Amino acid sequence: MNKTNVIGLLLMGAVIMLFMYFNQPSAEERAAMAEKARQEQADAQKTDIDPKAQLTDTSVTPQERAIIASTIRELGSKDSTGTIVLNAPMVRLTMEADSAIGGTVTLSSGTKVPVKAVITSDYGQLSRSDAAEACSLLRKALSDVAKYKGFASHLGGDSTTVKLENSRLALEISNKGAMIARATVKGYQRFDSTQVAPIEPGNDSYGFTLTSASQRFDTRDFFFEITEQTDSSVMMQLNLGDGASWGIRYTLAPDSYLVNMTIVQQGMQNVIPASVNTMEFNWNQTMARNEEGRMFEEQNSAIYYMGANGDVDNLSENSDDKEEFTQRLKWIAYKNQFFSTIFIPNTNFSGADLESVALKDNAAYLKQMSTQAEMDYSSTHAMPASFTIFIGPNSYPLLSDLEDTITPDEDLNLTELIPLGWTLFRWINIFIVIPVFTFLGNFISSYGIIILLLTIFIKLILFPFTYKSYMSQAKMRVLAPEIKEINEKYPGQENAMKRQQESMALYSRAGASPMSGCLPLLLQMPILIAMFKFFPSAIELRGQSFLWVADLSAPDYIISLPFAIPFLGNKLSLFCLLMTVTNIVYTRINMQSQPGGNSMPGMKWMMYLMPLMFLFFFNNYAAGLSYYYFLSLLITIVQTYIFRQVVDEDKVRATMRENAKKPKKKSGFMARLEEAQRKQQAMLREQEKQRGRRGGNNRR
Repeated sequence: MNKTNVIGLLLMGAVIMLFMYFNQPSAEERAAMAEKARQEQADAQKTDIDPKAQLTDTSVTPQERAIIASTIRELGSKDSTGTIVLNAPMVRLTMEADSAIGGTVTLSSGTKVPVKAVITSDYGQLSRSDAAEACSLLRKALSDVAKYKGFASHLGGDSTTVKLENSRLALEISNKGAMIARATVKGYQRFDSTQVAPIEPGNDSYGFTLTSASQRFDTRDFFFEITEQTDSSVMMQLNLGDGASWGIRYTLAPDSYLVNMTIVQQGMQNVIPASVNTMEFNWNQTMARNEEGRMFEEQNSAIYYMGANGDVDNLSENSDDKEEFTQRLKWIAYKNQFFSTIFIPNTNFSGADLESVALKDNAAYLKQMSTQAEMDYSSTHAMPASFTIFIGPNSYPLLSDLEDTITPDEDLNLTELIPLGWTLFRWINIFIVIPVFTFLGNFISSYGIIILLLTIFIKLILFPFTYKSYMSQAKMRVLAPEIKEINEKYPGQENAMKRQQESMALYSRAGASPMSGCLPLLLQMPILIAMFKFFPSAIELRGQSFLWVADLSAPDYIISLPFAIPFLGNKLSLFCLLMTVTNIVYTRINMQSQPGGNSMPGMKWMMYLMPLMFLFFFNNYAAGLSYYYFLSLLITIVQTYIFRQVVDEDKVRATMRENAKKPKKKSGFMARLEEAQRKQQAMLREQEKQRGRRGGNNRR
């Protein structure tokens, strides 16, 4: 090593020493570090248990007995008799005024072992394995208490529920987690005759996660105390000591599906640092099946959400899906085909992770849904957050009215939960179908009759288009012989342009158009599609019987086959069969009405194939939808026969002849069309000449 290298190493060492000197901790920092080390050592004494010892040890050390006594004094709370009580999962610790330690340890078998027996290792007739379990549970309770600090006294307790009820909703609110354990929507039953309960024990849970300097607290882990209760409200609270408390108040509105949930706290700045400005909202649900028709229920169940910009969207209904949002969300809903649970915070969710997993092989459940959202939070605010919770049916009039109740100055777009189709079809449903349907429902109890009257009403609206379509077909039938003559006069592909010109000239003279029959049919399509979206989403039909149908919102299966047909299944819907037969009859009548319809056998069988395809498509849909299409086709057939009796085709022919004698002023469109045809014909003639010249040159 040369002189230069030695000098370089010395300089590097000097720099390192100077850096360490100027960056050494201050006296205050060293004291804080020492205190932290002592605390970690104390916690280790409480929680550092050998796993093998937990399984085999049956005795408690003197050091652990001292820890038990100090923990009860520090974190327990006095009851009305002056006894200090500290609850933890499976363990209840008590201390009398004379410092005698008591309480019980509940084994997995349900056997209760006195804490005194565990401390003194005097288990009597208890087996060694049960004694080891009791000792292990006591150690774990001490570990949990050390971990949760002021929350520790609420880790254990007796589970109880408080019932709130109005004319529409029945709630059971559990003190474990202070959450709604069961919500029953009155007046609605599932396909198995049990009551519809969008929230059920074991299938649903929600809660909040608070973050301190060193720990996260999930409110679902704690047993709350019921501090206030009336017929319509309940307050559940965690008393955390030193004047700190955190609780949730529920208020059930009268004659409503709305529940107000408000977080109420006091002195939480002693527990949660002021620098913490968010808390988590976690919501999990295994969505239970409600309807007989599972296929359509699956296709209409999803997580919906509304962005702060007012747009409503949803995760996939048909497959697993998840989304992460960093922008604010106004509300989140777990939507079933006919029922929804919606959490609407008074301030937006600041972000959320949503996930939905389809349970394809589970006969009782549809989807596993989960939400992990963030909310603004301040430990100094008395009421840092509140929610309006909707638990009820997806009824368009109901959801529309609720928006004015919840936020009069803001449109929540809750009606977007009901799938009424794209914009045009949605408008038809909102402004025509739903008002008429709701109006008739106020006076008529049978929804089968209401669908009949609604169908007649729609047919009256469409009558001018239907009549125009029939008259167009009548004109085309009258002109069919002359069109045939034109085709015979100008045969071959080379005369195609001439045939077209002559046919258009004939239509123009007679005042007919081959397209005039298609336009009325196209104008009817939006209404047909709107009805296709409306009936499966109309909760008014749910559970409504008519004739042989037990539920107009479900398929009316009456035939069970001993085998399954691909894409159809092994059950057949009667209204779907009636619709198919009626559609075949209408197709035959319509083909007979078309000019030259019998001369196209290939097209004939294609037309008959379409009704059979509808049988496969609609067999598993709501009976109300098939019933509507059946009525619509039946009325159309009756209209067609009436038109045939009323419309005299000889008079139509005479009218067309009179029109042909009148001088016709060509429209700008017709003039441009004829000019284009002339240019195209001239181009074709020029191409023929060019081909002829090339052929002559080749022969030379």
